[in-house]
Amino acid sequence: MASTLSNGSLVLYKTRPARVIAVTDKIEIELESGKVKRVRDRDVSLLHPGPVGGLGELHVGGGAVDEAWALLEGAGTQIRELAELVYGDYTPASAWAAWELVADGLYFEGSPDAIQTRSAARVQADRAAREAKAAAESAWEGLLQRLRAGRIDPSDRDALAEVERLAYARSDSSRIMRALGYPETPEGAHRLLVAVAFWESTHNPHPGRLSVGLAAPDLGVPDLPEDPRLDLTHLPAFAVDDEGNEDPDDALSIDGDRLWVHVADVAALVAPGGAVDSQARARSANLYLPERIVPMLPEEVTRRLGLGLAEVSPALSFGMGLDADGRVVDVEIRPSWVRVTRLTYAQAEERLSEAPFARIQSLTRRFRERRLEGGASTLDLPEVSVRVVEGEVHIRPLPRLRSREMVTDAMLMAGEAAARFALGRGLPIPFATQAPPDECRTPASLSQMYAYRRLFKPSQASLFQAPHAGLGLEAYARATSPLRRYADLLVHQQIRASVLGREVLEAPVLGERIAAAEAMSGTVRKAERLSNQHWKLVYLSRHPGWRGEAQVVDADDRKLTVLIPALAMETRIRSRANLGLDAKVGLSVRQVDLPEQAVQFRILDPAP
Repeated sequence: MASTLSNGSLVLYKTRPARVIAVTDKIEIELESGKVKRVRDRDVSLLHPGPVGGLGELHVGGGAVDEAWALLEGAGTQIRELAELVYGDYTPASAWAAWELVADGLYFEGSPDAIQTRSAARVQADRAAREAKAAAESAWEGLLQRLRAGRIDPSDRDALAEVERLAYARSDSSRIMRALGYPETPEGAHRLLVAVAFWESTHNPHPGRLSVGLAAPDLGVPDLPEDPRLDLTHLPAFAVDDEGNEDPDDALSIDGDRLWVHVADVAALVAPGGAVDSQARARSANLYLPERIVPMLPEEVTRRLGLGLAEVSPALSFGMGLDADGRVVDVEIRPSWVRVTRLTYAQAEERLSEAPFARIQSLTRRFRERRLEGGASTLDLPEVSVRVVEGEVHIRPLPRLRSREMVTDAMLMAGEAAARFALGRGLPIPFATQAPPDECRTPASLSQMYAYRRLFKPSQASLFQAPHAGLGLEAYARATSPLRRYADLLVHQQIRASVLGREVLEAPVLGERIAAAEAMSGTVRKAERLSNQHWKLVYLSRHPGWRGEAQVVDADDRKLTVLIPALAMETRIRSRANLGLDAKVGLSVRQVDLPEQAVQFRILDPAP
């Protein structure tokens, strides 16, 4: 090629134009940048013999591209002919413009001296693809512009599905997040979705992030079987619950010195291994969120079996007495009919001196004293109820009522009765067990209770009976909430079958079902804990002037761990004051970060 090149020739070097400035044993060329380079002749292709004064002159407008392409259809050509057909002349500028058409690849392809004309079908297909790509790029840029401006169009919601997947921890990347400079984390995605109003500012992502279902079970429920039932409708029975409770599953009666704990007879409708049972096992428990309750069982089960929702209710009733030492004795468990009146804890509190509550309280107090002698925990840490009603967050401390204590102990009596019944019959059930802490204490102050709680090991469901240290019981099974806990339902299924002389689940099968439910139970509890924290932070973000009192429960390197009783919230704060354990401090809100589930408080003053 060297013989065809001369000073001033226009050549193609790699993909860009260059001007020949000398021809010797090698070709000396000037690039667009002004840089001079020596190359071999095979490294360049001649576009025009020149002379070209400067590479900045290679501009030509217009051109009959479609006409030239139609004229050359199916034929080959060279750069000179193509330049003349498209631009009417062969100049350095038209030669470069013609080559750009070839490089573009829509109408033509090949090399400067062997150009091929592409077919109409290929041109049409590529043109459609390019238009689609251009439209997609335009839509992408439009989406990013709207997101940067903090707004979206309805058509953007599909595109933001990828960000929502990241926000729910169902993916670990997002092209949109990268383009906008957001961290590709669930918290970063949460922040973006709120910023552009894809999510409401108060959206609770935690159940979805943990893959906890939010739809109620939608399964058919069979009719109540005509099993023999003990008629206990003559005994006044009371279901005592928090205000607003929607699933009353236990009630109390007294017959002389005999306490009856009536529990919704869920196992009568939910047979082991059926579709309803399997779905309940997969859910493990009701999901109690401040904004809603997601039931473990179809809502029809509660409508039919909730105690006090009908004039007469079917129950599985646990009858028992106490011996002189406060131990549960003379256990009787029967399917029954009961007539139940519903009360709130506050209403029951006002009637504790009346019959039958005074007698029930006398029995449960004796039982409680025995549990305390057995090492039961006496922790009394703050608790609150968090509820969202019509968008408003309500946080209400739970008072320490004697009526609540009475009902709690009655339920524990029924749990011990269930365990002793099963042990006496060699009946496999899920026992609730808890190993004792490595160090036993009798905490008196809030900080001591906080420290002692951290020594406790988690409770477990087991086929093998063992003590429950936190409750001070040698044998215990959760049996009073089968509408909302699968472990309780398993206990009912086993006991009911045994009482009626029917086949019970063998231990290996029962063990598998316990394990399946336990695996999900921790996830449900975590979703509830994170959701409660979320709505507490929503409350604080809506009340920037909030002020409250906290109590120091731990101290470490100028950082204090404090509990805020009004919120039942634990947080860490920095303090320059030398505050001891159980010191009280005033706090105000400095900053709330919902996506990060973080809140910063400011110390107002130590209490005197």
